[in-house]
Amino acid sequence: MILTVTLNTALDITHRVPSLRPHASHRVSDVTERPGGKGVNVARVLAALGHEVTVTGFAGGTTGQVLRDRLTEVPGLTDALVPVSGTTRRTIAVVDERSGGTTQLNEPGPTITPAEWSAFQEAYDDLLPSASAVALCGSLPPGVPIGAYAGLARTARAAGVPVLLDTSGAALRRGVAGRPDILKPNAEELAELTGSHEPLRATQDARRRGAGTVVASLGPQGVLALTPEGHWRAAPPAPLHGNPTGAGDSLVAGLLSGLVEHLPWPDRLARAVALSAATVLSPAAGEFDRAAYGDLLGRVAVTAEANAA
Repeated sequence: MILTVTLNTALDITHRVPSLRPHASHRVSDVTERPGGKGVNVARVLAALGHEVTVTGFAGGTTGQVLRDRLTEVPGLTDALVPVSGTTRRTIAVVDERSGGTTQLNEPGPTITPAEWSAFQEAYDDLLPSASAVALCGSLPPGVPIGAYAGLARTARAAGVPVLLDTSGAALRRGVAGRPDILKPNAEELAELTGSHEPLRATQDARRRGAGTVVASLGPQGVLALTPEGHWRAAPPAPLHGNPTGAGDSLVAGLLSGLVEHLPWPDRLARAVALSAATVLSPAAGEFDRAAYGDLLGRVAVTAEANAA
């Protein structure tokens, strides 16, 4: 079982409009509503790949119940979310069909009480013995300690369970001190963590800060991976146009599935990049275009370089 942690779950709502114009009314051509938050999106992709996956984190209020109801529709996914008194947030994505651009509106999460945080930590400890890997994903809701991910990473590592961390800001800066096995920042998050906008130098710095492996997502350029086994770049055959929301979460799902299947790094990276690119062609986060994934998997360019660690 793969365990994904989403402390700030969300109900993801995607609106599609013919053309997004500021200060104007719009007729929405299509609406999709999905359970979301980064770790939930990761879990849905993993389940679609055939893995057993458990989702934990927080959910509360009417929105949280809708999210949990939607999770029951996902084969292979187990809901282990911890109930809270606050209301789960919503995220609103508006897709401009003319340009292909997406505007994202993220609501704040519910405030987590000390008792709710303690209840989550107990649930997490109970789930770890059955986990083959853990993904710690997304933002921290109000009330959760800023060093939460560092503590959760240390707990998992002490239990012998490999950890992937995908977060940003202060949660990333503190979380990397927990020595996650894999750190998955995007270019902006990597620069914020290290102060460097040069991807290779920033990736080296992030690894020195405690991560075992750093896989930096560089958008249409693919990924840069610095691991104990080697240094690789992986990129799709051509840029794809569509909705990038959730592409990074599919990248994480590819890395995790490759980890538990014991694939060599080049194969893990090819899978992760192909999944990420196929997600751009899907209408909603947590989903990917299967035909595109099958086509892209054999065409992702993975290049080995001198190990820069």
